[in-house]
Amino acid sequence: MSGGIRVWVNGRLVEPDAPVLSALDHGVTVGDGVFETVKVEQGKAFALRRHHARLRRSAAGLGLPDVDLDLLGEGIAAVLDGHELDFGRLRYSVTGGPGPLGSDRLAAQPTYIVLAGPQPRPPGSGALVLVPWTRNERSAVAGLKTTSYAENVVALAYAKQRGGIEAVFANTRGELCECTGSNIFVVRDGVVLTPPAQSGPLLGITRELTIEWAGQSGIPAQETALPLSVLGDADEVFITSTTKDILPVHAVDGRALPSERPVTTRLQQIFRANAARDLDP
Repeated sequence: MSGGIRVWVNGRLVEPDAPVLSALDHGVTVGDGVFETVKVEQGKAFALRRHHARLRRSAAGLGLPDVDLDLLGEGIAAVLDGHELDFGRLRYSVTGGPGPLGSDRLAAQPTYIVLAGPQPRPPGSGALVLVPWTRNERSAVAGLKTTSYAENVVALAYAKQRGGIEAVFANTRGELCECTGSNIFVVRDGVVLTPPAQSGPLLGITRELTIEWAGQSGIPAQETALPLSVLGDADEVFITSTTKDILPVHAVDGRALPSERPVTTRLQQIFRANAARDLDP
């Protein structure tokens, strides 16, 4: 099979438009679920071990049962085997399963959903737009990758209407936090800086690898609370995500950034080389 989206739900491959979920599934009614998005190149998923570990942390934080990784593995194999994806994404979700119409949760069997499909490769750089809303760093789901993404949908639409590839959130303390589906980094005087967990971002897998591989290559990288104003005087800005890897930022809220990005460019080279050597770092 080539092209298109493959879908697997609770043990079987189904057509993408097939009616397979209960209308009472808690993932539908209240967004009670967790998920991961994984880059696929040449039909191979990247960094599955780290993504699985984060999925289990998110499920525990949401109070869902421990994830059945064997069952999940069956679904991943089902959507990837024979699927000629040059570049795409694998997305797998676990929801609370059928439940009541309110927020109470039944002791139901979780729903497992795995999808894989192609997507365009990212551009060479992008612009960021600050949004007028905040992340709550003290939220019950701060740092968890849940299926409750309406806030991100609204913020990303706001940014794209203004020419941005991503939206940037501050937290309630006015600190730099994150984007809708990306982590944000700044470079000042050769030092790479990114908000810590205490500032409220979801700790991305690409973020994690960027920090690790920067340190191994002698590039200073620090997790530290940053004022939102840091975006106004940073030497370089970049974002990281599963399908964007390390993406340079050429403008923030209309402020153009230098086209020369020595630290970002070096980190891109390091990331590509390490990822090419190890599919599951």
